[in-house]
Amino acid sequence: MKLKNQTMKLSNETLSVLKNFAGINQSILVKKGNKLRTISIAKNILAEATISEVFPCEFAIYDLNQFLNGLDLHQDPDLDFTENSYITIREGKRRVKYFYADPNVIVSPPEKEIKLPSEDVCFQLESGSLEKLVKAAAVYQLPDIAAIGDAGVIRLVVRDKKNDTSNEYSIVVGETDEKFTFNFKVENISKIISGSYDVVVSSKFLSQFTNIKYNLCYWIALEPDSTFE
Repeated sequence: MKLKNQTMKLSNETLSVLKNFAGINQSILVKKGNKLRTISIAKNILAEATISEVFPCEFAIYDLNQFLNGLDLHQDPDLDFTENSYITIREGKRRVKYFYADPNVIVSPPEKEIKLPSEDVCFQLESGSLEKLVKAAAVYQLPDIAAIGDAGVIRLVVRDKKNDTSNEYSIVVGETDEKFTFNFKVENISKIISGSYDVVVSSKFLSQFTNIKYNLCYWIALEPDSTFE
């Protein structure tokens, strides 16, 4: 059964989100409505964005980067969801018929809403600070980043936690009365889109990064050696 004619364009903001999500999982299952969600294959990063467009149907894309690169062949294409087995990408005299994947082969997020089990530490992470931390990790080839509470302040520290003589790069991001070390992998933090974030961390090994500018949120698992006193 065909849908009624359902044609839409994707905004630059939505394309940016999709490009970012492709770095978390190469595949995506898009649900009917205005939310995009993805989860990493290892299931340690889940992301959700509320977008301005409303998708008229559910569909699966196996190679999201390929799909987005295909859109780049056009300047301002229309996406037509009339057919139930493929998207028609149209611009002027050009047409692309892009077939959907089987949803069963896509690693997709659970249906239920994600909530932190507790909210133990909160701080703001400015866009410039995030970029410097990720860049420092690349410059010094450091695999770990930690949110450390000690001596009244919260520091984000890029380091190699397995090496006592590791180089370190740190930024103070807030104040705290608590003492903790919440460990992350740099490769996970580097997957979030550039911007400023409200960060909430649960001692139950889960964190939430909420983009201040966009309706975009990431839930990122802590490493199991994290501590909260």
